[in-house]
Amino acid sequence: MNHSELKAKAIQIRMDLLKMIHGAKTGHTGGSLSNTDILTALYYKIMNIDQQNPKWTERDRFIASKGHSVESLWCILADLGFFPKEELGTFSQFGTRLIGHPNNKVPGIEMNTGALGHGLAISVGMALAAKRDGKSYRVFCLMGDGEQAEGSVWEAAMAGPHFKLDNLVGIIDRNRLQISGGTEEVMGLEPLEEKWAAFGWNVVSIDGNDMDSLVEAFGAVPTVPGKPTLVMANTVKGKGVSFAENNPAWHHHVPNDTQLSQALAELSASLELLSQEGQVR
Repeated sequence: MNHSELKAKAIQIRMDLLKMIHGAKTGHTGGSLSNTDILTALYYKIMNIDQQNPKWTERDRFIASKGHSVESLWCILADLGFFPKEELGTFSQFGTRLIGHPNNKVPGIEMNTGALGHGLAISVGMALAAKRDGKSYRVFCLMGDGEQAEGSVWEAAMAGPHFKLDNLVGIIDRNRLQISGGTEEVMGLEPLEEKWAAFGWNVVSIDGNDMDSLVEAFGAVPTVPGKPTLVMANTVKGKGVSFAENNPAWHHHVPNDTQLSQALAELSASLELLSQEGQVR
């Protein structure tokens, strides 16, 4: 996909996840909307994957350490054909595979996640295995910014540079909100970029809702030989839906019928604007 098509795809994924959450009457809406552009760039442009062979040994790996924001990931995997799109209708229902966190019984999921702070350590292990096995695949790990308060994140952050894992990309969905409020009020993180740099990472700070910036940053990896990369993706929680943007109440919240209609109308208008600008053929 070109960048214009990626932007349109991200809007469509947002519409899909909102309908899925509304139907299930549960879901982490705000964080899924903020990370949609990140996942769209990775899955439709950057990562080397094969939905017909999800266990292909040369595939790039993606770990959703902030596993509670799985809704965008489910919609993308379904759209790509890892499982039937109709299965999205079973999200969070009794007996489903599509639970509220990544589940490795679903094709395309590398590991179960949800207990925050574990994903980066597993990603370090995967990247180290690639180095020792002479494989060229890369490992991408998406973390939340509230997750940065977990001590295990920083143990893994030490290990990445120690083993010179330039095939490892940590991504922070820096939307500055978590379930109990603003990150700086709950547990101050700043200066976050300087902290990661001090641990030996090459830090790239971008607009995490800008597709061009995302593709450029991810496509450049390995950015610095011998160093893992940390992409500080500055995002808007609830991105694309006016009443959810920067609203901590939408961390885990379900749109009612009226809100769903408004959200879909706003996203449809954004899609139409792209089309009018000649960005989508």
